[in-house]
Formats: sequence, structure tokens, C-alpha cells
Amino acid sequence: MSIQSALALPTPLQNAGQLDPAFAGNGKTQVYFAGSLCSMAHGVAIDAQGRLLVAAKVGMSDGSHFGLARLLKDGSADLSFGIQGSVIGQFEAGYEAMGAKVHVLRDGNILLAGLHYENAHRTLPALALIDQQGRLVQPFGDNGRRVVRLPGGLSLGMRDTWLPPGVPGAETCDVAVQEDGRILLLANHHFEMADHVGLLIRLDIEGSLDSSFNGHGFVIVRHLLMNTWLSSLRVQRDGRILVGGSINFPHEGLLARYHADGRLDESFSLDGFMAFKAQDYSAQVSQVVQQDNGDILCFGSSREPMHCLTFKVHSSGRPDNHCNAGQPQRLEIGHSGCQWTCAQAQPDGSVLTAGATIGGIEADFLLARYLPDGLLDADFGDGNGWTRTRLGRSLDTATAIAAQADGNIVVAGYSLDGNYKAVVTRFLG
Repeated sequence: MSIQSALALPTPLQNAGQLDPAFAGNGKTQVYFAGSLCSMAHGVAIDAQGRLLVAAKVGMSDGSHFGLARLLKDGSADLSFGIQGSVIGQFEAGYEAMGAKVHVLRDGNILLAGLHYENAHRTLPALALIDQQGRLVQPFGDNGRRVVRLPGGLSLGMRDTWLPPGVPGAETCDVAVQEDGRILLLANHHFEMADHVGLLIRLDIEGSLDSSFNGHGFVIVRHLLMNTWLSSLRVQRDGRILVGGSINFPHEGLLARYHADGRLDESFSLDGFMAFKAQDYSAQVSQVVQQDNGDILCFGSSREPMHCLTFKVHSSGRPDNHCNAGQPQRLEIGHSGCQWTCAQAQPDGSVLTAGATIGGIEADFLLARYLPDGLLDADFGDGNGWTRTRLGRSLDTATAIAAQADGNIVVAGYSLDGNYKAVVTRFLG
């Protein structure tokens, strides 16, 4: 295990990792949602025209709604999309909602994934399909929207009602689209407060449960009969499906792999599952990416204390002994904890990751670049391999990342300045 410590803010940055002054207002912009009281961006994607799509949780006078905004390359609102550049809605009329992930389909339509709030305590995974003008695609689901309810209430999860923003909690959503257009979703079900399992769900292209997947349309993910929690989903290039999260308490990081038809891939690690700790520290996986050579990088956090966590394993699920002697790496930034929340593999084999420090006014955007060997890139961020950026006077949290065609890096999240505001930043790559 390696721990790197950096308690002071980095010195002014040059080139890679520096805010791009050509983007919006000095590298950052607030995302506008018409009529909203507050907003928090949780997902970002780039379409074929280079426009930025931002998924968000939007606070309205009647509660939270999902939000999808589109920005032009320069960071300005695309006023031709939706109403004044954004779409705000609910997955079912009369209920609250949030937008979490956004995926651009081959036909240009936009798949928005998020959570439907069934009540004050329960969530359900949900989708909306939106065209390039910002209109719901009616043939999908129920007039363009789909709330996923499994038999026995299995897809019901827990709603976070007390954790402050920026701290990992119970609300989780991830989505992926297979080559044939079928849609994969994650959910987490609580039988009781201390008894929960993960769900891997597949829908067909019209949003209906796909019964050809494991015979039911879903797989219950549980390792060693322990509490199992899923937070990340990745379709490999060979079609197999990686899921990541945690098991047990204190947490151990978890990876599992399934075949495209929903069968557990027992050739992966030990009987399809890999669980790990950061030596004496608990671990939680927030994001999984696959490199071009098939190797897998996990990003997340350790606990007690909370530090940024990375772990490199081979495609077989075995630790890469050439990276930190096969052990998870912990990176300490700041005094009050830090975490990686999102990541994206690059064509050159490197991986970009973003997250945040924790703790009020000390909470800042974090951005890093890892080399193909799983080590920090010393050419990024003034030789550290990472940058820390304070956007405003209070809490800043990065939640999503995407790379533009020119190599510049888009990071979305939110800042607290009176109310929470969805923000998008661009850094030089």
C-alpha cells in the first residue's frame, strides 16, 4: 500500500490540468435550469457535434426533478434544446426524481438514467429517452419514460435523507448500453436496514424488462451471503459485464463479472467475484474502467480515514503485481478526506479520474491522470499527477468526467453558494 500526502493546495498550474480560460467564464460555468431553485450535476456526456449534455438533480418549488441540459462547445447554453437549453421533468407525474447519468445513443437520442423517488424513503431506477430537440421519444417505455419495478419490490432502494452532498451514500445509479442496444441498469435493494443486495437489470430497446437476461431480466448480485452494494457498471469490449461496489461492513471493495446473457463469469478472479481491502483500511469502488489491453482500474475511496483509492487488476481479476506490488493505492489530499467518484479511459491507455476533497469550504474539485501502468502521470498537474481546484467560496464536488475530441477534459458537479448550483468546468488536457 502506498500513501501520498499533500496537505497544501497546489501551486498555480501550467498546461495539463489547468482550467481552460477559453471555456465559458475562466474555465467554469453554471448550468441553467429554467425556474429552478437549486441544481446538482451528476452526469456528463459529449454528443457527435461536441455539445455537452449534463444530467442533474433539480430543485423546483414542488420538489426535486430530473434535469438534462445541453451546452455548446464553448460552455454557453444551447437555447435550441428543450426550454431555454434544458429539459426538466419527472419519471412519473406527481413524484420526485433526479437525473444521474446520460448516454448518447447511436441514433443521436439521449438516454437519461436516474432515480424515481417513490416516497420520502424509497427509490426506483428510472429512464427517459429524449431526442435532439429535447422532446421525449414516445415509443420508449411509457411515453418516453420508464420506472423499473421488479417483482417483489426488488428494485426498491433507499433514499438519502441525511447525508450531506459529496459524501457517498445509499443513492446509486449507473447505466450502460450493449452493442445490440439493450440497456443495463444497477439497483440496490434493502430487505432490512442491515440486509441488502445488488441488482443488475437489463431492458430491451423499448424499455421493457428483457426476460432473455438470466431468464428473469435481472440478476441478484450477492457475494458470500454478505451485504452487497453496487455503484458502477461497465460493458467490456468482449460483451461481458463488470460491476463494482462493496460488500460487508466495514466495507471491502467488490468486483464481479457476468456474461452478456447474465450468467456469472466464474473464470473471473475467484468464482466470478473479487473482494479486497486496502490492507488495514476499508474500501469502496465508485467507478470501474477497462483499458485497451483488457486490464481493469477501480476508483473510489478508502475509509477511516477517507482517501482516494485506485486498484489495478488484470482482465482475469487477479491483481497486477507490477502496479504497487498488486496492492490498492491510497492518495491523501487535504486534511479532511478525499475520494474519486468518476473515471474515463483514454485512447492512449491513460485514465482520467475526478472527485473531491471532503469538508465544507475545504471541499474542492479533484482531477488526476493515471498512466497505463496504473501510476499517476507526472506530466499532469505540476508534477503531482493531480490538481485541486477551488471554484467558489464553499463546497465544490466533482461527480462526472468526459474528454473532448481535442483532449481537453470536461468535469461536471456542483458548488454551494447560497444554494447548490450545477457547474461544468473544462481543464486543459
